[in-house]
Amino acid sequence: MVPWGAVLWRRLLRKRWVLGVVFGLSLVYFLTSTFKQEERTVRDRNLLQVQEHEQPIMWKVKFSSGNGSQLNNQCRNSVQGKLLITDELGYICERKDLLVNGCCNVNMPSTKLYSCDSCLPNGCCSVYEYCVSCCLQPSKQHLLERFLNRAAIAFQNLFMAVEDRFELCLAKCRTSSQSVQHENTYRDPIAKYCYGEYPPELLPV
Repeated sequence: MVPWGAVLWRRLLRKRWVLGVVFGLSLVYFLTSTFKQEERTVRDRNLLQVQEHEQPIMWKVKFSSGNGSQLNNQCRNSVQGKLLITDELGYICERKDLLVNGCCNVNMPSTKLYSCDSCLPNGCCSVYEYCVSCCLQPSKQHLLERFLNRAAIAFQNLFMAVEDRFELCLAKCRTSSQSVQHENTYRDPIAKYCYGEYPPELLPV
C-alpha cells in the first residue's frame, strides 16, 4: 500500500503553481550564490591591490648572522644533490665530505665557502648548490632585500613561508616559471638557477 504522504506529494508536484514555486526558489538561490561569489572575488582582488600598492608585504625573512640551527652544532643543507651539498653556513662540499651533523667538513680541501663557481654576473648559475652558496654571501643581503621588496604578489605565497636567509636562497635558486619561456624551454638552459633579482637572460632559440 502506497503511503498517503507520497500520494499527496505526487499530486502537489502535478500542479503548475508548485513547480513554479520550486523553480522560483531555485532561481533565487542560484542568483544569490552567484552574487556572493562575485562579491568575494571583488573583495579579494581589492585586498590584493591594497597590499600591493599601500602596504609593504611583511616578509618573515631574517638576515641576522646568528640565525640558524648551527648554534646546536647542527646544519641544515640543500639535501638533494647527488654530488654536491651546500650547508646553511654557506659551505659547499662533496656529498662524501658531509658530516653526520649535516655540516660540510671544512677541513677537506674541496670544501669552499660562499663559492660562486658556475655562476654568471647576473646571479644565474649552472649548478644549484653553487647558486645557494653564492646567494648566502653577506654581500648579497642588499640584493635579496631589494628582490623581496620588489617581488610580485604572485611570489608572495612562495617567499612568505621562508623563515631565514638560507631558506630564501634555497627557494630562490630553484627553477621556477621565471626560468622558462613558452612553459617548456629554459630561458638559459645552462645557467638556470638564479638568486638574482631578475630571471635568466633570454637566449635566442
